[in-house]
Amino acid sequence: MNTIEQSIVDFRDKMIADELGVTVNDLRGAFGMSKDPAYARGFNTEGDVLTQTIDGRDLNEIWAEFQETLLAWNSGRDALIGALTFNVTQPIEDVPQVSLDDFEEASEFGEPRGVRGADYFSMGYDFKWYDVAARFTWKYLAEATASQVESVNNIILEADNRLVFGRVMRAIFNNVNRTTNIRGQNFNVYPFYNADGTVPPAFGPYTFSGSENHYITSGAATVDGGDLDAMALKISQKGYGKLQGSQMILLVNPTQLATIRTFRVATGSSYDFIPAAGGAPWLLPTNTGGVVFPQGGSIPSQVNGLPVAGAYGPWLVIENDYIPSGYMVGIATGGQMQATNPVGIREHQNPALRGLRLVKGRTADYPLIDSFYNRGFGTGIRHRGAGVVMQVTVAGSYTIPAAYA
Repeated sequence: MNTIEQSIVDFRDKMIADELGVTVNDLRGAFGMSKDPAYARGFNTEGDVLTQTIDGRDLNEIWAEFQETLLAWNSGRDALIGALTFNVTQPIEDVPQVSLDDFEEASEFGEPRGVRGADYFSMGYDFKWYDVAARFTWKYLAEATASQVESVNNIILEADNRLVFGRVMRAIFNNVNRTTNIRGQNFNVYPFYNADGTVPPAFGPYTFSGSENHYITSGAATVDGGDLDAMALKISQKGYGKLQGSQMILLVNPTQLATIRTFRVATGSSYDFIPAAGGAPWLLPTNTGGVVFPQGGSIPSQVNGLPVAGAYGPWLVIENDYIPSGYMVGIATGGQMQATNPVGIREHQNPALRGLRLVKGRTADYPLIDSFYNRGFGTGIRHRGAGVVMQVTVAGSYTIPAAYA
């Protein structure tokens, strides 16, 4: 290499080093940058690639571990989200609603009336892409331990959980019809029945009007047994719950649970609150002052992976800190990711674009550098009669909680 070539290479390396905030020797040492002008033409050898963290973990091994983590993450689902949702891939879905039909007396010459089947509602789902970057400089990776790199992945997994949970909760708590643009046309994305003029299908002896509303208020500052009865009636009259083989769960904040634990028939409630197995001991006094033990089976401590506080009538009561104080959510769930669950989570029609994805950065040899995570999904209510939300308030109409507005 002659003097002029050497000067050009030195000037090039200094410009790059100054841009990165490192010395020329550090730059050349980390990336194997020799003084050969061939480097300027884009040639790198295997020795140029930073391959390990400071504690000896192979970076490509960590990348593969992250991909395996995401497979497990996407195959599972947070227990509460799984009990509330069902995966869909179509932007518009015709969802059968619960309905009944009857026999009629046969005539000698007539043909029997045919069963039309369930009423179908066309339900829309919004869809958006979300992403976040995990950027590691070569200098950070040269000094970081494997656990430090993995901690970034764990932070993002937790953020993904909060993202999906938050969107599902917004679909439940927000009582306003939304619109989404699908192939240039606007379609409605519905909440539970909200008096928007939609008439729920008749079920047995129950018929409804377009003013049917599943976003209701208690009319008092404190919840009582009658409120839980009213919520259960809203769901069961639409055919959801035990008649359909689904379980009715009541999601409450710890503040409301403290009151619900005190509900007793002796004090005016329709049922006694019964703690779940493994809960605090309890006794039911009789009118004679004696003690009577409950009849029937014990209350399970878990249902579909959700911890159960106890039971009140048809409800399994579940405490959850993410339910805002002053609100209660009643849901008929068929189990983890079942089609009868009330909320739909729409994902991309292309299977390769579903779930949380980790995408390589611009340099294939350094997949962790400038990599990013993305998820595309949307939500919408599939069964408008399978859930009810009550706000515990003295007066006024339902108000969307600020956390899920």
